[in-house]
Amino acid sequence: MKSEERTARTEEQVEAGSDDRDLLVCRCEEITLGEIRAAIDEGITTPNGLKRRLRIGMGLCQGRTCRLLLTRVLAERLGVKPEDVTPATFRPPVRPVRLAALADERDGPLADRREGTSAD
Repeated sequence: MKSEERTARTEEQVEAGSDDRDLLVCRCEEITLGEIRAAIDEGITTPNGLKRRLRIGMGLCQGRTCRLLLTRVLAERLGVKPEDVTPATFRPPVRPVRLAALADERDGPLADRREGTSAD
């Protein structure tokens, strides 16, 4: 598909879906469908590019809520199948983790304070 045809198709989709531009896709970062479509129209064609531009998928849920919807919107906009869209990279922790789970409670300065001794 030529660039001009893709642009025309994109404009038609935006016009057809004009009433859903305010639909929140990423609730954590409050990114709307209209913002995603506009970024794609400006040439950002990967989930990682959208993530860098809009911060979609970088909120508390780390994309667990919006990742699949973003993939569907991107695929629809580019005229490809969702499985052909390269997934965004994920950085640990993929799930929120309590800091206590990362710390070994038996070692370190916090252990000394819990036992009533000073680390100094």
